[in-house]
Amino acid sequence: MFAYVLLLAAVLTRVLPHAGWFNFTAVGGALLYFGARRSWREMLAPLAALMATDYYLTVYAYHYAFRWEGYVTTWAWYGAVLALGYILLHARTNATRVTAGALLGPTSFFVVSNYAVWAGSGMYPHTTGGLLACYAAAIPFYQNDLLSTGLVCAVAFGAPVLVRRMRMDGAVAVPAGK
Repeated sequence: MFAYVLLLAAVLTRVLPHAGWFNFTAVGGALLYFGARRSWREMLAPLAALMATDYYLTVYAYHYAFRWEGYVTTWAWYGAVLALGYILLHARTNATRVTAGALLGPTSFFVVSNYAVWAGSGMYPHTTGGLLACYAAAIPFYQNDLLSTGLVCAVAFGAPVLVRRMRMDGAVAVPAGK
């Protein structure tokens, strides 16, 4: 159930205004958690929800014509992060694996999406300098994506561990029958 709550948070952090917080969303962390905690047959739910969110934002918030071709890279990344969560964190979850996922998710999006922008648009010259300029322009987005994914992962994967430890500590400290 908590995976679906995080999915809702991911959608809301995309659609609710948050000026100045470029790409500070729960998307990466929610996808990692969903992949780690839900079955393969449920993976269509986050994909559909985030694809619908992309459509809504493009058409109604930004007032652009929707072209699905412009989202293939992003949608493939959504699926890849779900798979990363499943492969890396489903069978065995520990701090090292969560940290790896929290770094790999945003970093893969940064590399792939900005390469796609550079290669598929006329925003930057198709030279090494143009590619570097594209990546440099995306650093503030990448920074916030790293921070938000790390925060969501820390809460989603770490809070249950802390609660269990507190319960165990409390059980030891309280004598039976009191």
